[in-house]
Amino acid sequence: MKAVVCTRYGPPEVLQLHEVAKPTPKHNEVLIRIHATVVTAGDCKVSLRGQPFFSRVVTGRFATGLRTPRTTIFGFELAGEIEAVGRDVTRYKKGDMIFGSTTLHLGAHAEYICLPEDGPIAIKPTNMTYEEAAAIVEGAGTALPCLRDLAKIQKGQHILIIGASGSTGTAAVQLAKYFGAEVTGVCSTVNLELVKSLGADQVIDYTQEDFTQNSQTYDVIFAIAGNSTFSRCRDSLKPGGIYLTDKPTLAVIPHILKLNRKRAILAYTGVRPASAKCKDLAFIRELIEAGKLKVVIDRCYPLEQIVEAYRYVEKGHKKGNVVISVAQNGEMP
Repeated sequence: MKAVVCTRYGPPEVLQLHEVAKPTPKHNEVLIRIHATVVTAGDCKVSLRGQPFFSRVVTGRFATGLRTPRTTIFGFELAGEIEAVGRDVTRYKKGDMIFGSTTLHLGAHAEYICLPEDGPIAIKPTNMTYEEAAAIVEGAGTALPCLRDLAKIQKGQHILIIGASGSTGTAAVQLAKYFGAEVTGVCSTVNLELVKSLGADQVIDYTQEDFTQNSQTYDVIFAIAGNSTFSRCRDSLKPGGIYLTDKPTLAVIPHILKLNRKRAILAYTGVRPASAKCKDLAFIRELIEAGKLKVVIDRCYPLEQIVEAYRYVEKGHKKGNVVISVAQNGEMP
């Protein structure tokens, strides 16, 4: 099978397309023919570049590989078709169309992968292509537990979403509206209409306006990818307000406990149990099939052009998601 292999940290050019052995499912595993995967900012920074070398909250290269990548096939999110099942598998059958993510061993930038049947996968939405299904996993899969479980967002609350045009941000805007919040998105000029189209009540162009200077306050501030610090956001929080970020850093730790009735919450959703992720995927599928959640795809590349995809994502200006179409017939049947 074809797979994108990386044996050293570096720029996108270190990624190489190789023929590798096709995996065989164990008794409790399913063999998935991958139709689509995605390239995320995390793939670029953590997997490809090996950054940060040392991490104050997670283990940095002690987790990903000290001198070279411990896992040579990257990729976390995927959508595809089950081609074979192990003899003990009862949850899925051959031909099932699924979406979800891999374990921490990655491996989605390939034509095939084996995953445990109780891994973080679920039947994909019927009204989405494989490309769309793969793309929704990261953003919605991050935003949902952040907003619902950590921030416990409530109807009528005011939420500020910083980084509202990215993969997590576009999902967060829609989910916050679904839960009944009043949403203000922060993005660049070029993305204002996109964020408005997703349901944001107000949109702030950060190139023209500093939200910390407009006297508005919020119940929740979701700083995606650490785009703004707790110290900078604190005066924009209402009493009892929550600063939420999905990029844990040492600077947030002193504020985890309540400080003047305001607090910061670290959201590290990737390490949640597979069972929790499966429940979230099922909930996300219901929203999609009901027409209450849609995905934003910026660009789609074939597997053979994955270097170009990584280059584009590293620029830091993508809208929503960048998708890799792995199978030639990646569209939903």
